[in-house]
Amino acid sequence: MGRKNYKLSQRSKLRLSGIDKTLMAIIEEGIKKSPYDFGIPKYGGLRTKYDQKQLYKQGLSQLDGYRKKSYHQSGKAFDIYIYNHQTKKAEWDKQKLEEVARHLQNIAIEKFDVVLEWGGDWKSFYDGVHFQMK
Repeated sequence: MGRKNYKLSQRSKLRLSGIDKTLMAIIEEGIKKSPYDFGIPKYGGLRTKYDQKQLYKQGLSQLDGYRKKSYHQSGKAFDIYIYNHQTKKAEWDKQKLEEVARHLQNIAIEKFDVVLEWGGDWKSFYDGVHFQMK
């Protein structure tokens, strides 16, 4: 795919409401020349304890929001999906997620002096949609 000047949809911006301002700036800057377009899934930004508990109950998170808190609860994390313009659907292709992850990590360190941790690098389990501030 050729690099295009992507931008976040209004829905994705709404889903990121309340996250750390620096993270938001990294995402806004990063999407512009991202190797693939991406969006933010429901609960991909700031989460309440209740939201986190529901995701835990559904088996979508290892953190219950109370005893084990998520970076999402402090606004220091976000999740993405790859947006496929041909199918007009979200996808979670590991290679595409990694390309976007490396791009966002470079933007974070070069332009904002922030280390952006990617869940795809974790040894304990793979979480290729997840990013958090170190």
